[in-house]
Parts: sequence; C-alpha cells; structure tokens
Amino acid sequence: MISGFWTKLKRPIMALAPMANVTDCAFRRIIAKYGKPDVMFTEFVSCDGLMSPGRDKLLIDFRYTEAERPIVAQIFGSKPDNFYKTALLCQELDFDGIDINMGCPDKNVEKQGAGAYMMKNPKVAQKVVSATMRGAGKLPVSVKTRIGYNKNELATWLPALLNTELAAITVHCRTRKEMSLVPARWEHVAEAVALRDSSGSQTLILGNGDVPNLAEAEKKVAETGADGVMIGRGIFGNPWCFNRTRRPEDISLVERLRVMVEHTYLFEKLLGEHKNFDIMKKHYKAYVAGFNGAKELRIQLMEKAENAATVEEVVEKFIKYNLSS
Repeated sequence: MISGFWTKLKRPIMALAPMANVTDCAFRRIIAKYGKPDVMFTEFVSCDGLMSPGRDKLLIDFRYTEAERPIVAQIFGSKPDNFYKTALLCQELDFDGIDINMGCPDKNVEKQGAGAYMMKNPKVAQKVVSATMRGAGKLPVSVKTRIGYNKNELATWLPALLNTELAAITVHCRTRKEMSLVPARWEHVAEAVALRDSSGSQTLILGNGDVPNLAEAEKKVAETGADGVMIGRGIFGNPWCFNRTRRPEDISLVERLRVMVEHTYLFEKLLGEHKNFDIMKKHYKAYVAGFNGAKELRIQLMEKAENAATVEEVVEKFIKYNLSS
C-alpha cells in the first residue's frame, strides 16, 4: 500500500533510476543541485555483502545528503533473512524508503538468485518483500522489475507483487532476455496499470525504458495512465534532465563542461579513494557530445584524464581556444 514519502509526491512522479557505477553519491549531488527529481535511488547494493565482514566498502554506496531526499536505498539478493537485516540497517541510516531490485540481468547477480532471476521464483520474491517490510518498520518498500524473464509474464508476475502491498512498482518494459537490445514497449506499462486497477490495489505504477526527458515522460504518463516515470540513461551528461525551469537549449556548452569538471572534483573528493577514476570517463562520453570539436576533446580526456585537475586543465584550454569570443 502507498505509504511514507510516496503519499506526499505530486503526480506524475519523476524518479531518477538507480544505475550501478553511474548514480553514485557524487553524481546524485550534482543532479540534486542542477535538476532534482521527485525521488532519488542509490546504486543497488548487495544484502549479502552488507551482512558480511567487509561491508564498509559497500556502505560507501549508501552515502547521501539531505538535498537528495526523498532518497531510497536500492538493494538486491535472494535470502529473506538478509533482506530483513538490511532493512533494519536502512532504518538506522535514515533512508526514506527501500527498493528491491528484481530486474537486473547481470549474470553475476542472477547466479545469486537475485535481480531478474527473482521473476522465476514468485514465492521467494514474496518472502523477500515480506522480510524487507518486517525490517523496514515505517519505511515504504518498493520493487523495480521487468515485464517477464523470457516473455511477457505480467499477468502472473505483477499480481504476485501486488499481493504483497508494495508502495510502488517500477516496470521496465522489456523482458530480461531482451536486456536493452530492443525498443521499450510502453503498452506493457498500460497493461500493468490495468492489472493494478482491476486488482483493487493502491500500489503506484511507474514506467521505465527509453525516456530521454521530462516532456517524453509526461507523454508516456498520458498514454499509459502510469503514476510516474523513472528516467535512467536520459541523465547521462545532463544533470538538468529533471529541471523544469531550464530548457536544454538554454544551457551553454561552457556551463555544461564546467559542471562536468565540478562533477569530477566531487567524484575525486568523495570516491577517489574507493573507486576507479575511469568510472568518470563514461560520463565524459555523454557530457562531451554533439558540438564541433567534441571528438577531439573526448580523445584528450580519455588519454590525459588522471585526476580532476588534469580534466579542468584540458577543459579550460578547450574553452579558451574554441569557445571564447
């Protein structure tokens, strides 16, 4: 059932998707500053890992600031007891909610019986949700999933989730087999909404898949009746994605590049001791695109970027010689 912060959000709800090695604490701070969504999610974190002696490394992925609220901890695993214990931890860490990943197609995740593999075991999935709710106390619990494993199984899979009275379900409208190799089929989000409505459930339904911006998100809501949209890849190189007061064309190239540098310094400050600097390079490919000289600047960044200072030096030199009037 809808509870916690979910009850206070205006619809349509616009959410930032959790993405491993993308929506880390550094990038979320940048997004919160330049275009805050209605709700943010952490990268997904292993329940088993959080319950192991080496959990300090994983707790880095649970860092957040007050500016990111409401902030939801996304977790994965297959052992109900570890979900219960992780939910207790999420209470201690003062998260606003807990989201269970039941859609990730990564083979290493699935080997654990987690992520998309959960769709093969609805009864285990229900036990996991129940255990999480017991540990969550008043924190609302939600799930992110897909329309099925090898084919569309919403007619059986979604009711199994709705019966647990989750606060929200995000439906990525592809199967696990399809990964992200085919266009997202939003008619299945409409199907999920219809299944929810016919069941009498109050659970919120959010859609996810191939949505690049807020305008397209609002169009999808109008077409499907969903309560909101979760945007993932649309955020790459675009921390303003959720900003309703600024048009993309009003953001200058100089501003975009300097925000990229700001992002880099923040990554170095918060995560430099814990994560490989090369993680930032996937962001450079997105920030540095669509303008004259972009290819050359990307090549320089890929070759020379070792720390934030070198990135700033390369960028400022580009601005001076290519963008100064």
